[in-house]
Amino acid sequence: MQYIGRLDRALLSEQALTAIRRAIVAGELAPGTSVKDVELAERMGLSRTPVREALARLTDEGLIETKPHSYTRVTRLDSAAVRDAHAVVQSMHGLATRLAVPKLTQRHLDAMRAANMKFAVAVDASALEDAIACDDAFHDILVQASENRAIAATIRRYTPLLHRAIYLYLGSPLGRDSAPMHERIIATCEAGNAEEAADLAERNWATLAVLMEKKP
Repeated sequence: MQYIGRLDRALLSEQALTAIRRAIVAGELAPGTSVKDVELAERMGLSRTPVREALARLTDEGLIETKPHSYTRVTRLDSAAVRDAHAVVQSMHGLATRLAVPKLTQRHLDAMRAANMKFAVAVDASALEDAIACDDAFHDILVQASENRAIAATIRRYTPLLHRAIYLYLGSPLGRDSAPMHERIIATCEAGNAEEAADLAERNWATLAVLMEKKP
């Protein structure tokens, strides 16, 4: 059996992407911070190529901004851009839920409950990066069950821009309301009420706006 071989560069890029994105969301790389691929590569023990690829992805997501021959830096918090992204993501999750409910199986419902249990534990432990990942996993079950690739692509495109706001939300007292709201969504999905489940999903995302309104 051969253990030593070429490593998958795409996998290294994904690892770099996850690490840098988490650093931005958690504020380790604060808004406006200059980033250099050489320095990040050295810190992560990687070559520059996967780091450059990760930074390009983060630029597409709106978390990194670049001006050729001038700077590459973490984007500043743009309230208007975040609000625009939030409106789109909220609406898409409502639509995904409406389409998903008739297609849900017990396997989907069990997966939603498992994701929400992990989410609640992470929030209670203030493990906010893990909580965000669990929250994404919970909602993604409905997105995938909707079987609508346009919805999935739109949510995938705009959700990263919201993660910094979600991080602040989950770290606030308001964040503890999310797990019970998820349980209500699950119960309504299990009852087969697509319209009510979609409304609850949108209301779940609407709670983020409460915190955003308090931010400059």
